[in-house]
Amino acid sequence: MIQPTRPVLGAIAVVCEERDGAPHVILVQRAKDPNRGYWGFPGGHVELGETLSDAAVRELCEETGVVAAPIETLRLLDVIDRNSDQTIGSHYVLGVIICRFISGEVVAQDDAADARWFSVEELQKSTLPLLAQVAEVAEEAALKLVQPRVD
Repeated sequence: MIQPTRPVLGAIAVVCEERDGAPHVILVQRAKDPNRGYWGFPGGHVELGETLSDAAVRELCEETGVVAAPIETLRLLDVIDRNSDQTIGSHYVLGVIICRFISGEVVAQDDAADARWFSVEELQKSTLPLLAQVAEVAEEAALKLVQPRVD
């Protein structure tokens, strides 16, 4: 296995909106490794010349069929996986992009095994295999939704 020499840049799309009186987010279940079977936000690698926002909405559409508009960058996440000998297996820096739902039905496509809306509250007590920081990021996005920024 080749030892990585630098982090890889990725973007994730956090579509958060009120549904049935509660904030909900779109999650996908990974169909391929790494993280096969785990649930997380749609996302992937940022291509050369592509902005974080453009990558997030592209990946969202490829994985779920949903069209969305980027609103803001919520934060950056470091996802560092270590091998059993504590060497770095992978290191991703993910731009978390909050997006506004425009259209589409959530349907698993591309490299997603499943895709659906989840209430943020449900994720807080879920037994689903969630990728690291999913519940916390969903909660942060929901707080932005209910308490919009004052410019």
